[in-house]
Amino acid sequence: MSSIGSRRGRVLSGMRPTGRLHLGHYHGVLRNWVQLQQEHECFFFIADWHALTTHYDEREVISDHVWELLIDWLACGVNPSLARIFIQSWVPEHAELHLLLSMITPLGWLERVPTFKDQQEQLREKDLATYGFLGYPLLQSADILIYRATDVPVGEDQVAHVELTREIARRFNHQFGREPGFEEKSLAASRKMGKKNDKLYRSLRKKYQEQGDADALEVARALVERQQNITLADRERLEGYLDGSGIIVLPEPRALLTRAPRMPGLDGRKMSKSYGNTISLREEPSEVERKIRTMPTDPARVRRSDPGDPEKCPVWDFHKTYSDDATRAWVQQGCRSAGIGCLDCKKPVIEAVQAELRPIRERARELEEDPDVVRTVAAEGTEAARDAARETLVEVRRVMGLDYG
Repeated sequence: MSSIGSRRGRVLSGMRPTGRLHLGHYHGVLRNWVQLQQEHECFFFIADWHALTTHYDEREVISDHVWELLIDWLACGVNPSLARIFIQSWVPEHAELHLLLSMITPLGWLERVPTFKDQQEQLREKDLATYGFLGYPLLQSADILIYRATDVPVGEDQVAHVELTREIARRFNHQFGREPGFEEKSLAASRKMGKKNDKLYRSLRKKYQEQGDADALEVARALVERQQNITLADRERLEGYLDGSGIIVLPEPRALLTRAPRMPGLDGRKMSKSYGNTISLREEPSEVERKIRTMPTDPARVRRSDPGDPEKCPVWDFHKTYSDDATRAWVQQGCRSAGIGCLDCKKPVIEAVQAELRPIRERARELEEDPDVVRTVAAEGTEAARDAARETLVEVRRVMGLDYG
């Protein structure tokens, strides 16, 4: 696993379109995306097929939510000039790779995914005895592998999904990485680099394989990477021939553990639409103020003169996110001594949340008034994503023996 700030790689992440986003999404995901797009090559997608695995009976709602979700992303600073932003179902290559991977993925691997039984338990009112629900972790793997992503930003509870993807990639490469005539094709690829580079490549490979010289392996890999006159398939052959592993068609991604502070809800629990304790990113200012002013506080503070304990108050969790050290110290002292009332305590939170949401709300309003901009972003991002996805599928079909041309 790695963390933000590691070397530049290709990042893949997505969200299901199940409604307008709230502060929990902003602090838990979108702020990380805005940072990641500055440091990595990013693919961000709206996972409408994934939404159907549990909301297949709400198709009209999903359709509306796709555009609402994209507006929220753009309003928060996700930038189509820096990242490829697209809709999952507009890239059918995801489905084809999902199908091909299903041919080699053991059923038991899907059944053991931790969230499989958890979601069945939490969503008892829905009929989830479907292939789509069982297979959604494999579709997630296809989402990642179709772009050969190096990093997938996740929280601790999602690491198992990335590990499943690594296992599937490993199994695929083991099964199909050794094409017929692999050694002969690798040596032919080496000759394409020219006599000098061919000789150097063979010498470095011999040093690594016979003497275990790790430095020689790295130099040889760098040599291959610099070549401009060989195809992607030849480059993969040369890299696989170096260490004897064969072709790495689908690289194993890493779980990119992101700094995702827990954004509390209005009642102290995790902010979630299912709990009805959210503040949406486009919440009207008057409603933001009303929701925070009516938040529950320490039950011990029945009267204004009663001292309280900030650690037992949901408002304190908001101060942890929004207030500086001086304000937090003021809250601690004032609450415990009854020097300030609960409405006094909430005022800095209201001001901070309003300040954070104001530019998001203004940008969202501009996008709502010009829907063609939003649709253009999706169309252009999808076109770029399909180019990358097709490139992967060409290699997948070739090694699986499906290129009949």
